[in-house]
Amino acid sequence: MGQEIAAATFSAADRARFAERLAHETGLLGDLHRAGQLASAGPLAGFELEAWLIDRNFFPAPHNQSFLDRLRDPLVVAELSQFNIEINGTPRSPAGQGLPEMEAELAATWGRCLANAHADVDTAVAIGTLPSLRDADLTLAAMTPSNRYAALNREVMRLRGGAAVELEIDCAVGGGPGFRSRHVDVMLEAATTSFQLHWQVPLAEVGAAYDAALELSGPLLALSANSPFLFGQPLWHETRIAVFEQALGLGRVGFGSGYAGADLTGLFAENLADYPVLLPIVSEDPDQRFAHLRLHNGTIWRWVRPLVGFEADGTPHLRIEQRIMPAGPSVIDMLANAAFFYGLVYMLAARPQALDFAAARGNFYRAARHGIGAELDWPGGDRRPARQVLAALLPLASQGLEQLGTASGAIDRYLGVIEQRIATGRNGASWQLAHFARCRDPFRLTADYLEHQRSGAPVHEWES
Repeated sequence: MGQEIAAATFSAADRARFAERLAHETGLLGDLHRAGQLASAGPLAGFELEAWLIDRNFFPAPHNQSFLDRLRDPLVVAELSQFNIEINGTPRSPAGQGLPEMEAELAATWGRCLANAHADVDTAVAIGTLPSLRDADLTLAAMTPSNRYAALNREVMRLRGGAAVELEIDCAVGGGPGFRSRHVDVMLEAATTSFQLHWQVPLAEVGAAYDAALELSGPLLALSANSPFLFGQPLWHETRIAVFEQALGLGRVGFGSGYAGADLTGLFAENLADYPVLLPIVSEDPDQRFAHLRLHNGTIWRWVRPLVGFEADGTPHLRIEQRIMPAGPSVIDMLANAAFFYGLVYMLAARPQALDFAAARGNFYRAARHGIGAELDWPGGDRRPARQVLAALLPLASQGLEQLGTASGAIDRYLGVIEQRIATGRNGASWQLAHFARCRDPFRLTADYLEHQRSGAPVHEWES
């Protein structure tokens, strides 16, 4: 979904040609996998961070075009709305100082973004959903000018037959009345920002890594929840999950239908069979570049998504994208989450799934609703508090990072943050909800959150 396109309209011939190329590329990817001809590099770690531009009154600031024109950093790009940006990281080995180098790169890029935003009298904030966001901010006037986004909006509404998106979220926080709203375009998607992790491992291990990432999604989301509000109303600890799943109203966002097993290319075959083409942009690239398969996959937002990429010599590879975590609260919190994930997914991939898929899926949605206070199913016991599950997983994460060769000082630093977050029960969502319970002011909440984020301290040290 990252590339710009030449036109915003499509013909019947475009749709037919795209479908033909997509089917051929899907078959080719499966053939290459079975023949062992996909790249087998790894492990390599990477990230994408989506963030908000906000003005001095803490409202979204639709200035990403002037922001990007000044910054001119290829690692920082536009998102759907003009008040969002995306920061990309350089893929690195988790061995040695790889994760601290990832942290340093993110901190440096983030610092440049903050300084650059000030030229528009704005700032930037990393948070799942902005507490001060208003329904009125989510209009097509705020869409980033791009044929790609215009086409996405038009094609989504075409597939919906012009019907509006009906958003409905019950209230899992404090027994409130829940929330309902109606939207006539795709801009609701701009209410959600995330910290996405990429994980590339040797070809023989990638299916197991994907399944492990699914199994881990519930505990990881409970640990990292940071999106309890929509339009100033507290709903779920990770309301972003409910919003994004309903934003397009097409069933293209979700947890998936099952574990992948050994052959991850089966998910691309599922994409072909189960999801209508959304953006039939025909490419002249050869089949081995998988342009149509990659674009189609980019319009299906599994919470854990398979990706096709390329080595320096052009050989295609498979990797996974863990999409469940929100942006924020601080750089150290996000890198601690990443370390926890990488260590655990490495260890869990080495043995068969101990949770059946239904249990893993149930954990994910309970974590979205209740955050670090959720109760989760986990092998070896009945449903138990998320903090107990997380505490039991912490030594396994440490062992995984050790086996990946991560420097001992980095393991201690990142997992120490996780240990304290578990001990205090304070993640971004619980901090926001405690603050709001005291002050009942989403603007004061946003201001104080921003001040704490700028301090660089992990969220378990923030005063509420």
